[in-house]
Amino acid sequence: LLIFMGGLRASLVVALSIPFSIFFAFIMMKVLGISANLMSLGGLAIAIGMMVDATIVMVENVDRMLRDADPNESRMAIVAMACCEVGRPIIFAIAIIVIVFLPLFTLQGVEGKTFKPLAQTVALGMFGSLLYALLLAPMTSHLLMRRPRAASGAGPKDAWIVQRLLRPYRPMVGLFVRKRWLAVTLAGLMLLAGAIVLPRLGSEFVPRLDEGDLLIRATMAPSISLEESRNTMLRFEKRLMEKFPEVTRVVTRVGRGEVGAHADPVNSAEAFVALKPQKEWTSARTSDDLYAKISEAFESFPGAQFNVTQPIAAAVDELLTGTKAELAIKIFGADMDILKEKAAEIEGVIREVSGAADVQKDQVSGTPQLLIRINRQAIARYGVNVEDVQGVLRTAVGGESAGQIFEGIRRFDITVRFTEEARNDLEAIRNILISAPGGAKVPLDQLATIEEIIGPRQITRENNQRFITVQCNVRGRDIGSFVYEGQKVIAEKVQMPPGYLVSWGGQFELQQEANKRLALVVPVTLLIILLLLFMNFGSLKNTFLILFNIPLALVGGVVALWLTGQNLSVPSSVGFIALFGIALENGMVLVTYLNQLVYEGKPVDQASVEGAMLRVRH
Repeated sequence: LLIFMGGLRASLVVALSIPFSIFFAFIMMKVLGISANLMSLGGLAIAIGMMVDATIVMVENVDRMLRDADPNESRMAIVAMACCEVGRPIIFAIAIIVIVFLPLFTLQGVEGKTFKPLAQTVALGMFGSLLYALLLAPMTSHLLMRRPRAASGAGPKDAWIVQRLLRPYRPMVGLFVRKRWLAVTLAGLMLLAGAIVLPRLGSEFVPRLDEGDLLIRATMAPSISLEESRNTMLRFEKRLMEKFPEVTRVVTRVGRGEVGAHADPVNSAEAFVALKPQKEWTSARTSDDLYAKISEAFESFPGAQFNVTQPIAAAVDELLTGTKAELAIKIFGADMDILKEKAAEIEGVIREVSGAADVQKDQVSGTPQLLIRINRQAIARYGVNVEDVQGVLRTAVGGESAGQIFEGIRRFDITVRFTEEARNDLEAIRNILISAPGGAKVPLDQLATIEEIIGPRQITRENNQRFITVQCNVRGRDIGSFVYEGQKVIAEKVQMPPGYLVSWGGQFELQQEANKRLALVVPVTLLIILLLLFMNFGSLKNTFLILFNIPLALVGGVVALWLTGQNLSVPSSVGFIALFGIALENGMVLVTYLNQLVYEGKPVDQASVEGAMLRVRH
């Protein structure tokens, strides 16, 4: 501020708008019951640059009029005139910035809970900056700002850096004003560049963060014992430490208790992997390369499948989308056998799509079970009821409560069942004796057929429909293009029976929901802005001249994303929404200056050059 405002007094007037606006935002959040969280604080951080805009316009106009005014004129009158001159465009500019964030207020679900606090704090902060600019900035300008001394009038009016910016800028603006076709051509080339770059951008819900550590999820056979699961993970840890010197330590958790949000059986394990600083890596240069090499190294590891991710990313995926990976392909249908068949086909097809990693389908079967079917003719011959057989099985294998025992104030159930040797295998269960009328003891295998089967491990439903999930991560490309290619390949190579359908979930689903809502609300918001601009200027030419700033500003954002290798995500869309407001505000103030200079009788060409020069410092 000291460099661009050219003085401590003007800089102090502008700087005071930041704490005032932040304090006002926090007070209003308290009044409205809005809790402060990371996104709301992020909103204030984004808004800091915009909070000073209204005051800068006010202070610059005061400074200009103090320099150009008659020395005998009252300083208070000059300050009041300068503030009134830009008061109207400032009000409309701040109102438009707040309205620009309207699409964020309409977001629902996960994206709504994520970005609404940001929009709320930005709106409150901008309203606080408006109050400061209209009510306090005139007073502080009158108290702090002074006219330049007449004796030192030979000195420069602007700061040295502003002068250096204006020196090449003035002839360039004059050239474009004289030869307007050059300006139109340049704008057209910029739009053409944006149109060429935009299709090259990928899409995703949120950018992938580099957390510095890894979380590797292992899925083993459903019938595995706790001891074997532990031994499998110990072998995995040892091999991981040997193959990758970047790993400093590994801590594995087998299973997960029922107390948490998501219980896991003993065939599921999570390995938390700590890594050295990236500059010390030798196996890979980037995080994606390291993930890919770990996945490739353990692709054929006996007895387990692995999903390489990060701790925070894994928690977000599981809590927000219900899956343990970035993408979930859900196959809906009625018959579990057909679902398993189609899930296996889709799993094989997705593995061939470029960028697919850690592809796994749900384990819906694989649990050993004993299937006991009671032979009703046999029990009728012996005079035994179905309930008699089921009651003996229930007590012998599962156990029945036979009372309670008290130890002080604590109570414990007394459970009665067969000893482990009499119920731990198929032959022992076959020999369980059932009492028949008359005192006869009949073995269970004479009253029922007993066979070992591999039964379902789980049956998942959504909207009362059975489904199986094929999950995968995406590496080396964006999620949007991966899903587009995956949908195309599945449609070509997998024939779905009638009544069976494929749905894509995970981060892609959240991104699509957010994009649909923004695509509906953003045009409505632009229409509201168009009406406000027309109300302020009363001219369609001025209105469309200001709105033309938006596509030109977007070109810069699109090219910046492309040059930095970023994808078009919901957070970047939020950034573009903020950019709408800044571009419109700058356009409004510039057009207001131009109209004012033309009203004073200056030719349009001269007014265009002078107005542009006045706006350079802002």
